[in-house]
Amino acid sequence: MAAPSSEIVRSEDKIDRAELEQAFSLFTEASRQLVESYQELEQKVSSLTDELAVANGALRQQFEEKAALSGRLEALLAALPGGVVELDDAEQVITMNPAAVEILGLQLIGKNWREAIQEGLVPTSVDSDWLFTADSGQEKRLSIVTSQLASGERILLIHDLSESWRLRRQLEQHKRLAAMGEMAAGLAHQLRTPLATALLYTANLAKPQLGETERVKFGQKSLARLRHLETLIQNMLQFVRGQQALLEPVELRAVMEEALQIVQPQDTSNTRTWQLVLPEVEVWIEANRKELTGALVNVLENALQATGAGDQIALSLAREGSSWQIVICDSGCGMPESVRERLFEPFFTTRKEGTGLGLAIVRNLITAYGGDIDVNSAPGEGARFTILLPAKE
Repeated sequence: MAAPSSEIVRSEDKIDRAELEQAFSLFTEASRQLVESYQELEQKVSSLTDELAVANGALRQQFEEKAALSGRLEALLAALPGGVVELDDAEQVITMNPAAVEILGLQLIGKNWREAIQEGLVPTSVDSDWLFTADSGQEKRLSIVTSQLASGERILLIHDLSESWRLRRQLEQHKRLAAMGEMAAGLAHQLRTPLATALLYTANLAKPQLGETERVKFGQKSLARLRHLETLIQNMLQFVRGQQALLEPVELRAVMEEALQIVQPQDTSNTRTWQLVLPEVEVWIEANRKELTGALVNVLENALQATGAGDQIALSLAREGSSWQIVICDSGCGMPESVRERLFEPFFTTRKEGTGLGLAIVRNLITAYGGDIDVNSAPGEGARFTILLPAKE
């Protein structure tokens, strides 16, 4: 019975050894694969480490560049002579440069712009200009321009215009004084000739041997010169006084028709062609009817004196944006550039009997109505006067 038992043990030893060898072989293969995987992982880690180092270097360089750019921008912002204020979408002041603090006299970071300062700004006739009273009591004229950002924030650019505005007002005052001096000189020149002529005619009236017929003739001539002086003085007063009459709603088509009816009969030879083009609808503006009619008569009379037989004088009215445009054009002699540039100057005239105040008064009047007048002309090509007057809806 002992022999079979020994064979069974040896058979089990053989199975265990085979399984062990197979297991060892599998372990060896797994170890090899593990080593290879570890080596590949090491290579990938090394590669990723290199890439990360490169990326970190690039990021560091970008950060340094952005930091340098930020530093330059901060330096530029601090050096700007104009004020810069940044507001968030809730009107809170985020940043403001030193110039803004100096201009406003206030540090507003973290405060609400509207509550802190905007209510103290007084608007002027210029859209972007404001009057601001600092804590010191000094009144400043500021230009505030707003730029809206896509994020909802706003950038305010602030400039102190106080000094330039003061210098501008001084310059305007000097110009007015110079204009008054020129006016006085021109008026003296305009008054001297008719006054001397009137004195001469009046002196002749004192001659005892003068006949009744001659006395009447000299009296009429003296009276004509004195009336010319009166007209000149009235024009001068009207020019200096400017437009002071009360404004009223005026139907512009009727004014133009009236002006044409006044001037056209002066074409006694009836050799000119007159044309009037008006819209079918009523045209209303704010003006003084009498003064405006006189202004149009003045321009039409200039056209009449600049034209001759066979020439045309056209008067038209059309809408131009928020204004009505009056055009008075003629096909007369025209004028050179040197005359056109000075046409609206007081006491400038190319006619012997002219006072040089007619068109100056017209420009003052049109400007007082909030309008504008311009002229285009060239020698031999006639003249075109364009008058713009604000429409009254």
